[in-house]
Amino acid sequence: MTSIISAIIVLGVLIFVHELGHFLFAKLFDVGVEKFSLGFGTKIVGFRKGETEYLISAFPLGGYVKMIGENGEGELSEADQARSFAAKPPLQRIAIVAAGPVFNLLFAYLLFILIYMAGVPAATTKIGEVIKDKPAARAGLMANDVVTAIDGKPVQRWDELAKTIAEGKGQPVELQVRRGETTLTIRVTPESRSGKNLFGETVTSPVIGVVAAGEIITDRFGPLDAFVKGSAQTWNVIKLTMLSLVKLVERAIPLDTIGGPIMIAKMAGQQAAAGGVSFLAFMALLSVNLGILNLLPVPILDGGHLFFYFWELVFRRPVSMKTREIAQQIGLVLLIGLMVLAFYNDIARYFLGQG
Repeated sequence: MTSIISAIIVLGVLIFVHELGHFLFAKLFDVGVEKFSLGFGTKIVGFRKGETEYLISAFPLGGYVKMIGENGEGELSEADQARSFAAKPPLQRIAIVAAGPVFNLLFAYLLFILIYMAGVPAATTKIGEVIKDKPAARAGLMANDVVTAIDGKPVQRWDELAKTIAEGKGQPVELQVRRGETTLTIRVTPESRSGKNLFGETVTSPVIGVVAAGEIITDRFGPLDAFVKGSAQTWNVIKLTMLSLVKLVERAIPLDTIGGPIMIAKMAGQQAAAGGVSFLAFMALLSVNLGILNLLPVPILDGGHLFFYFWELVFRRPVSMKTREIAQQIGLVLLIGLMVLAFYNDIARYFLGQG
């Protein structure tokens, strides 16, 4: 039940943020909005305020903002025609459509800033295990040693230690180590190790053969530092998401890694149990994914609409309705196929034990 509630909260918030972007920019450019719905299909609850009906609908995996004249339909009054989506210049339509995914990216950005201000757990440089017959063991490093500097550069967190060694391309490093009350300088020459990266590809990287002690502290940052770190983290997640999509197309990442609502529910429950920061980080990650995926130039997604409006902007004429209808049908087939694959993977993973 916790997983279901957590998933409803995550998806509800992200869908609301996405549709809010469309809604606010529609209002900004004086486009009439008939409906603002969280979910698709049958109306569960709703109310009307002004010209807009606000709804929660039965199928929760999405939402929509229905604007006057959005599909270029005729039979509008003169007043409605002036406030119709189709009557607006291409740049305004581009802004309205792009606002949804952009709001998701901005929301993730704000979440990352809040996360850094609230506090991020980080492992110290205390060594928990020195692997036998590896460079660290041969150089004399011991369990419970604390690495304080590498080649004279202070380090305080395990990720700094690992990153510095990885970027050293196997060159010898001098570790300044605190052992009890004593400070030592130990020279270690890393060795190469093959392993799998995030995408399942085999990579070779330099290692010295130590394992973190798992001593965790919480790093909290002021607003300015959180702004800088939140910016970097948002950009890193955007790059990772885009690279993952490329790897999927290249089949470097297998299609059975794609997850659907069951996977989201499971992960949401796990992150909620891990604490507020983990839950917010999971929401930020999903928000970036939602924003990037919606910007893909696939008909029926926001990116597909943007492609048509940019075409109109460049060539000074709209794409024909017949072409758009065919493209929408192709996009719908692709989207349904992706949803079927995600549901199949979820069922195989969680009910058939194949993942």
